[in-house]
Amino acid sequence: MKTYFNPSKNDWKQLIARPAVEKENLFKLVDEVFTAIQQNGDTAIRNYCRQFDQVELDALQVSEQQIKRAVEVLDPALKEAILLAKNTIEKFHAAQRETPQIIETAKGVSCWRESRAIEKVGIYIPGGSAPLFSTVLMLGIPAKLAGCTEIVLCTPSNQQGEINPAILYTAQLVGINTIFAIGGIQAIGAMTFGTASVPKVDKIFGPGNQYVTAAKQAQRNTV
Repeated sequence: MKTYFNPSKNDWKQLIARPAVEKENLFKLVDEVFTAIQQNGDTAIRNYCRQFDQVELDALQVSEQQIKRAVEVLDPALKEAILLAKNTIEKFHAAQRETPQIIETAKGVSCWRESRAIEKVGIYIPGGSAPLFSTVLMLGIPAKLAGCTEIVLCTPSNQQGEINPAILYTAQLVGINTIFAIGGIQAIGAMTFGTASVPKVDKIFGPGNQYVTAAKQAQRNTV
């Protein structure tokens, strides 16, 4: 990390600019990763986790034991705060449920509008120093209330193969137990095409960096 003291105002724009990859090269990389996952499945995912995140993953899916351990070690005060947020978000979204109203527009002709859940959805939670367990709540709770039958969560691990316990605790709290320690383009590719370990989903939600964003854009073009 570089540290700057009292930089000139003329340099501010350059210093705060986020690193960016040219769009052409970005989508070329996404295509390369997607193709490898289609051809080699879990092996390709492990290779890219090693290449991009410097982590060796024996198992892609987070085990029940890992989730249980996260629940045990997480600070009780943080658990209480997450539970409070969960109840508040759940109450708000539960109020959005609609009861179909059947309207007879002509004799013998009835019309209604009905909202139906997407059957299989994927949730992407970025890694980094600040665990976005709030995003797990904001995406997982509506998916559960909507009635999505399968919810897959992908989030990158650290170099020791560990996921922040706050993310795992929050996921199990809202009822998400299919969790994979995969990040970046390879996570989006895994949920897009499906592998021996990772289920294929119909739509992917969640924030991410430029690589994840480009992968999600490419994913929309494949379905």
